[in-house]
Amino acid sequence: MTNGGKGEGVRTALVTGSAARIGRAIALRLAQEGYAVLAHYHTSREAAESLAREIAERGDRAELLAADLSAPDGPARLAEGARRAGPIDVLVNNASSWERTPLDTQEADAFDRMVAINLRAPYLLALEIGREMHARGSGCIVNLLDWSVERPYPEYLPYGIAKAGLAAATRGLARGLAPRVRVNGIAPGTVLLPEGSSPEQAERIRRAIPLGRIGDPEDVVEALVYLVRAPFVTGTILTLDGGRSLR
Repeated sequence: MTNGGKGEGVRTALVTGSAARIGRAIALRLAQEGYAVLAHYHTSREAAESLAREIAERGDRAELLAADLSAPDGPARLAEGARRAGPIDVLVNNASSWERTPLDTQEADAFDRMVAINLRAPYLLALEIGREMHARGSGCIVNLLDWSVERPYPEYLPYGIAKAGLAAATRGLARGLAPRVRVNGIAPGTVLLPEGSSPEQAERIRRAIPLGRIGDPEDVVEALVYLVRAPFVTGTILTLDGGRSLR
């Protein structure tokens, strides 16, 4: 990463789903590293505005971009809005939707929703922006996946299928956009508990993690910093689960 300040030569990062949780932490860190941040959000306008204010108070740059990535034209509209800010140096596909879909009640609409936001949108964004990066000569794309890609939960199967597809897309785009553009993925385990989790649920999860703790958004941020900085890494998916997938 380069710390370009706010003048000529500033590099730009587009972060989808940046208003809260992991996306917010990523946006804040990229701004700290000197990137002008294009902070995408859908419905969380107040949280996105709070993020932009925090970045501005630090003397860094942020611009908000609203888009419904589940809509058929959502990825193209976001790419068009981002393009007006200038060339994109880093794309972080973080926006995601996690919906419980039990097999006995699952319907086609649930599958379509999970694929639209978790696979179709990040793939199309990476494809469109990646081609522009390739034509320009450089760029970095990081897709946020899930540690359960290799061990999908039956009650969240459409989500798991979509994330597995995004893992395949990550590797395929890494080959197709090389050598000018690097494409990698991060597959977090439990780095934030789902809202409403009980202390008992948290303790069960903690005991299932060999490193003995639940992760933190900063764990993901550090992995992202590594991938953006690593010039000889592409097509790699870093699993950040504290060793949980070993069991």
